[in-house]
Formats: sequence, C-alpha cells, structure tokens
Amino acid sequence: MAETFKALLVKEESGKFFREITERKFSDLPDGEILMEVRYSSLNYKDALSAIGNKGVTKVYPHVPGIDAAGIVAESYSEKFKSGEEVLITGYDLGMNTPGGFAGFISVPADWVIKLPQNLSLKESMILGTAGFTAALSLYKLELNGLKQDSGEVLITGGTGGVGSMAAAILSKAGYDVTVSTGKPEEENYLKSLGVKNILHRSDVQDKSGKPMLKGRYAAVIDTVGGTTLETAIASVKMFGSVALCGLVESPKFSTTVYPFILRGINLLGINSAETKMDLRLKLWEKLSGEWKPDKLNEMYVEHSLEELNNDIDLILQGKLKRKVLVNLNKN
Repeated sequence: MAETFKALLVKEESGKFFREITERKFSDLPDGEILMEVRYSSLNYKDALSAIGNKGVTKVYPHVPGIDAAGIVAESYSEKFKSGEEVLITGYDLGMNTPGGFAGFISVPADWVIKLPQNLSLKESMILGTAGFTAALSLYKLELNGLKQDSGEVLITGGTGGVGSMAAAILSKAGYDVTVSTGKPEEENYLKSLGVKNILHRSDVQDKSGKPMLKGRYAAVIDTVGGTTLETAIASVKMFGSVALCGLVESPKFSTTVYPFILRGINLLGINSAETKMDLRLKLWEKLSGEWKPDKLNEMYVEHSLEELNNDIDLILQGKLKRKVLVNLNKN
C-alpha cells in the first residue's frame, strides 16, 4: 500500500474557498473500523455545496467531499467485514464532516458500510449512488402511503437531475405512469428512453395564480426542487395522494395552505436518505439490484476523474449537468 493517496481537498483561506487535487496521508483520516480503498464515487448537489464552503453541509475545512463511495475493504477491525470484500456507503456523515469519497481511501464506522448487493457491480452501485437510493426511498414511502401502479399519473420534478432521472427510470421500471418536468427540453429523447410518458416544461409546474388548490391531476409527486414548483405540486395532487419531498435546488422555502391536506387528505412525505436505518437501507438496495434496477442504467452517466470534477461541481450548481457524474478514482 502506498504511503499517500490522491484526493480532492477543499481549503478555506481568509473566508474564501478553493479546491485542489492533492496527496493525502493515511494519518489525515479519522480512526475507523473500516479502511476502504475507493474505486468509484459520484457527484451530488450536496457535494457541490460542501465544495464551495457551505457551512450548513460542512463545518470545518480543509475537507474532502463525497457522500458516496464504493470499493474494497483494505483493513477491517470489525467482525462484519473482511479484507478484500466489495462494499459501498451512501449517506451518514460521509463527505459532510467526515472525509468523503473524492479520495483514494476513506476510514469509517462499520455500521455505515454494506456489502455490495448481488447483481450490482461497484460501478453500477455508484451510478445509482445517493441519487438512486433517494429515488428508491421516495417510491417506497409513496407505496407505503397507498400509491399503486393503477393509481394514475406520477409527477417527478427536476427530471434531468440526478434524483429526478433516477426516479423516472426506477418508477418506469416498476410500472408507473411517469410524467417529468424539466428546464431542458432538448433532453426529451433521453427522458423518453428512460420510460417517461409525458414531459412538461418546468414553467408548466410553477403556478403563480395564488390559488390554494388546482385541478387534481397527479396521484403522487416526487419533488426534487422545492419552491414554487413544490407549492404547485401540493395544489395539484388528487384525493389522498402524496408528495415525497427530497430536494431544494429551486428553493428551500415554499408557501401553501392547509386546504389540500384537509380537503383532499394528501400526505407530505419528508425523504432523509442519509440517516435511513440499516434494515430498510438493505431492503432498498436489494430492490435497486433487482426489480427496481433501471434498464438503461449504463446509459445514465458520464465517467470522470477527480481532476475533471472541478468543472462538474460548477455545472451542477448552475443546473447545467445533463447526466449523472460517476467519479472513477483510478482514471487519470
């Protein structure tokens, strides 16, 4: 094992933040039960926030972002895992205040780690990553609250984003009637290839009339953006439908009334994928490696190196990424 490993490090100097590819020492890592050699990671919106110094995500710098990691157990101080096993992590504190997956190695508690599910490669697990896991958790909670394949149209907002596109692919695979909204109409053919039946421009789901309720259209919504779009979604859900809320790229704020909740009996479901309990986490990864595994998974990403991430971070913050970014730690 080499004495150092490559990482994307975010530094703070005089209140300003900058990123560099550097060599890190193993002594820079926290004490953990599992030392993992990272083969793949993925880029998420939360990673980009950490990379620009958002103290709501990461409190102390210098820091290595990356809330996802898949690789090989290099050393284990836990009976749960053996050296050489293929494993993955999504969520918990990884990449937030614990050095994350944008590095050749991570050191973490054993309770954060799961063995790679059958029928998934390390690469596929990170094409899915937190985005795929969040989409799966959203569908799981919608189904717990009554959603069925024959319930009607399901809206996914931010349809070309990481969670949005994964949700579109997963729900289509699961047999749902999927509509997406997007600000990228040039991606229509791509979205249809994922199984999407109806594509709306994002302006179509941003009602500014101020009406507390609109015509009930959707059996359920997976909202990845917040703001006015979420307000419109809540007002547009049919009787006893549900909205799974998992994003804020438009705005963390929204305004609504009690009317959709007391007149239509709808549910607003919060999605916190980072802290999902392990028994449910394992159940969802089993579904993602089986019945919910997207048919077009290997067409839903671009593969980049650590060195290429700087540009990707800027693009995701600008809403200009068109595919999920898979980070290959061995790519030069």
